[in-house]
Amino acid sequence: MFHTEEYKGSRADNYELLIRQLHALLDGESDSIANLSNASSLLNQFLDTINWVGFYLYKGDELVLGPFQGLPACVRIPLSRGVCGKAASDKETVRVANVHEFPGHIACDAASQSEIVVPILKNGELLGVLDIDSPILERFDELDQQYLEKFVDALVSHL
Repeated sequence: MFHTEEYKGSRADNYELLIRQLHALLDGESDSIANLSNASSLLNQFLDTINWVGFYLYKGDELVLGPFQGLPACVRIPLSRGVCGKAASDKETVRVANVHEFPGHIACDAASQSEIVVPILKNGELLGVLDIDSPILERFDELDQQYLEKFVDALVSHL
């Protein structure tokens, strides 16, 4: 039923295909954990040179680990700590070229060198964050940010 897709277009074209795949994969499913699980798997298959991709869900006054692909991760993150906490508290994407230069970075995987975190907002309310780490410095650029934000917007319509 499923197979690994080869993305042969431009990066922007490939991201557009990814977003269409997300809608097709999640269409008709209302369970948010199932949808977040498939979304993390889809991103893991799509993105190269990453070592962790997943979600932290906003519960109470902290972020709690949700579906992900990668090594075991930190379970709870206060909104005052790390890249995830900053993106969640500011409700803005945070892109970090070198995590070792980010004050308060939480190192769950020692191999991580760069990171992007996109807040998940529905009707202005924080649901959580999409967190992606890479073992490559400066892995994420403006195009990644633009399309990962679109990916999250598409995902929200299935949560």
